[in-house]
Amino acid sequence: MIKASETVVDADAAHGGHGDGNATRTVRVRVLRQDVAGGESYWERHEVAYEPNMNVISVLQKIAASAKSQDGRRVAPVAWDCCCLEEVCGSCTMLINGRTRMACSSLVDRLMAEDGEEIELRPMSKFPVVRDLVVDRKRLFGGLEKVKAWVPVEGSYDLGPGPRISPEEQEDAYPLSTCMSCGCCVEACPQYTKVEVVRRDDETEAEFEKRRKAAFNAGFVGPHAVSQAMLFNAHPTGRMIADERMEALTRQGGIQMCGNAQNCVAVCPKSIPLTRSIARAGRAATVWAIKKLFDR
Repeated sequence: MIKASETVVDADAAHGGHGDGNATRTVRVRVLRQDVAGGESYWERHEVAYEPNMNVISVLQKIAASAKSQDGRRVAPVAWDCCCLEEVCGSCTMLINGRTRMACSSLVDRLMAEDGEEIELRPMSKFPVVRDLVVDRKRLFGGLEKVKAWVPVEGSYDLGPGPRISPEEQEDAYPLSTCMSCGCCVEACPQYTKVEVVRRDDETEAEFEKRRKAAFNAGFVGPHAVSQAMLFNAHPTGRMIADERMEALTRQGGIQMCGNAQNCVAVCPKSIPLTRSIARAGRAATVWAIKKLFDR
């Protein structure tokens, strides 16, 4: 993953220029577009003026401002998600030159130096497309809900100081707490396959939601959810419902579906040790299952 703090390569070298000024340089972009959910996708080319230190969000903003394709046709602005612009919110994940990345920290100079004269943008492939580069990540957050990735606290009154946690435990837990649910890990995971459920004409909203949730639960919960389950099971307060999390991780779609491809840890923009969490979850699931067998 490209970090915003990385050294930017020389602009002339990246764009084949000869020192004749930035004004003459352009960035060519190919975007996979889709006008409506469930519609046909199509490629559209754009060209924007180059500026030093641009990221992919800057490119998309320029495309939206011009609202013209490379051949001069008036087109609707490309739709995409973004919020923080500093790799914290996780909303701008997309496929950039074939790799899942955060658009805010993907620098144009580096992309052009690595992949040539054109930048290719596609929506994530593991989620239904809403429009253009915007996808429906309901299943991603459903995985966190499935494993109850939170610390259970009842009431809004003052509960006093929480349990003490040693510096060693804090150091171990902190990397897992930086997860921003960006979806990079599940996009790269071969076991996390796309699940798209379409509402039938004869079913109610409640029936549709029930059927969609069942379809989501049948698929792999994802490395992000496994890691968060381990984070909260290690927390002194979160441990109170550890059995419920282990129940979720050993049901259909749980830890047993992980194929240990390790793609998730390779693409995580926060360098979260996801494979370590998965290994811990596997051991914990084995111990929990044996304990449950003898507790009958």
